[in-house]
Amino acid sequence: MSTEVKLPRLGQGMESGVVVRWLKKEGDHVSKGDPLYELDTEKVTQEIEADADGVLAKIVVPEGEVEVGATLALIETDGAGDGAAPAAESRAAEPEPAAEPTAADASAEAPAAPEPTRTSPGEPAPPAEPRGDSRPTPLKASPLARRIARERGVDLANVRGTGPDGRILAEDVEKAPAGAPSGAPGAPAAAPGEEVEVVQLTSIRKTIAKRLTEAWTAPVFQLGVSADMAEALALRERLVERLEEGDVKPTVNDVLVKLVAVALARHAPVNATFAGEEIQRHPTPHVGIAVAAPQGLVVPVIRDAGRLTVQEIARARADLVGRARDNKLTFADLEGGTFTISNLGMFGVEQFTAVLNPPQVAILAVGAVKDEAVVRDGDLDVAPIVHLVLTCDHRAIDGADGAAFLQTLVALIEQPTLAL
Repeated sequence: MSTEVKLPRLGQGMESGVVVRWLKKEGDHVSKGDPLYELDTEKVTQEIEADADGVLAKIVVPEGEVEVGATLALIETDGAGDGAAPAAESRAAEPEPAAEPTAADASAEAPAAPEPTRTSPGEPAPPAEPRGDSRPTPLKASPLARRIARERGVDLANVRGTGPDGRILAEDVEKAPAGAPSGAPGAPAAAPGEEVEVVQLTSIRKTIAKRLTEAWTAPVFQLGVSADMAEALALRERLVERLEEGDVKPTVNDVLVKLVAVALARHAPVNATFAGEEIQRHPTPHVGIAVAAPQGLVVPVIRDAGRLTVQEIARARADLVGRARDNKLTFADLEGGTFTISNLGMFGVEQFTAVLNPPQVAILAVGAVKDEAVVRDGDLDVAPIVHLVLTCDHRAIDGADGAAFLQTLVALIEQPTLAL
């Protein structure tokens, strides 16, 4: 008997993925749980495990973009009959039914030929034969292909699809000659004799570009405050002194994650996500931490951070950051965040504004802790000060909501024992 290996839906909103490479070859024995192939999605690149024991009989999709649910390979399970594999291969060869286009897609698409002649990717398709009715045939293209086409100014009507039933895939669009995106200036020409390095966008960088573009359309405002970090730094030192040998050393950011989570639990409007026509306020704070990984910016999530101790947060952070830098994060590590902290203090940045992380409605930018002059009871003193900037989505948060949250957070930073 043969088992079909299908592309799984790893998270909400995932519609396609790119098979990067297979970790097993045809004829290899595989066990359930063995890494089978490497999948590149909009959020992560991760190894997908086999879900059955047997022999990898056939690889249907060696590499490239495929839709969720498409058959990628066949595993001949133990005790399979001779006729099982051909039958499964026949089923695998059948094209997946194309998803029905939305009204918006249909209105924006040009008619495609019902039986296009073979042309190379990017070559204009021949004119369509007259049809009995006047309705245009919608173009079949994957969501990723449509987005790349919009970004590059490529007319999908002039792209030959190589997917099932002529479906246009991302690689088809990438091979097509790019046009000028609407309103976008042309790229500056290189100086004579100058070599220009061309860096192709990875799936993660494409996601970053998409998210930042979405964030730019949101009506945001910023609120800034300063806080005395003396007590928070002292707390961190006490935690380090009590550290058991071999345990993870807590950082200032670990302390801030705890304090932010406690403040979020008291201010529901800030611990929320914006979903089109509704605001979803979450009862539990799941705090994302922005991490600069080699493959791009990622935001793994520390779940239910308000219930964790600072030391437990430190262990979770060390695990997530380590796997982010090794490109080992999974979809589950990145989903479900309700708030994000972006800390550039380790780079000496004193103050900055972070860009919103949709669908979350707020993000906190944390600067470096610096000794500054302060006035206490009429006397001049020096204190370790941190500058915080809260970016808020005005569709979900009013100024008073953000200000009240920061007021609580500053009080917790200056007296962190109130949160423990």
